[in-house]
Amino acid sequence: MTSPTANNVPAAIFDLDGVLTDTAELHYQSWLVIAGQLGVPFDRQRNEALRGVSRMQSLDLMLGDHVDEFTPEQKIDLAARKNEEYNRLVRQMTPADLFPGARELLTGLRAAGLPTALASSSKNGVIVVDQLQLRPLLDVIVDGNDAPKSKPDPQVFLLAADRLGKTPDRCVVVEDAEAGVEAAQRAGMRVIGIGPASRVGRADMFV
Repeated sequence: MTSPTANNVPAAIFDLDGVLTDTAELHYQSWLVIAGQLGVPFDRQRNEALRGVSRMQSLDLMLGDHVDEFTPEQKIDLAARKNEEYNRLVRQMTPADLFPGARELLTGLRAAGLPTALASSSKNGVIVVDQLQLRPLLDVIVDGNDAPKSKPDPQVFLLAADRLGKTPDRCVVVEDAEAGVEAAQRAGMRVIGIGPASRVGRADMFV
């Protein structure tokens, strides 16, 4: 039986893209390939709007003014092609692609007895975790396959908390995207924002 003291220990829940590793860059490069094939304007500034949202929502945002030119079936095909390109890049990832300090932080949390979880809207979260060899440092992994409602819906964070056996008020989320910050706050969790205040300024604190 878990003691009341253990139940009161806070948990840390991490987003993946842009927090532990720069998969955001891989997503950008993948969307850039598709946009180039379609002749649709796309650049890093437009890519910022794709942070933390689902693949199909990202496709609509990438297509922009051209979104109505494609049938639902064509969109599904485009999203699949993007995912194939992304997975090709992911399979080239190694533990060296972790952000500086990420492994040390997760190791320190584990040593301190704080449970940790990954909560990502990406359906490739498990693949990335394995490429980075992070599985031993995470108690729970939740990605878009488990929680189909993408951020800012709080589903992915609530599911992570549930699997950790924690109430939302005992969880601290680390996020880099506005949609993720909103999702965590809607889940009733405190949020540390990674990145400029203009993007994560609604977080409880930012670094």
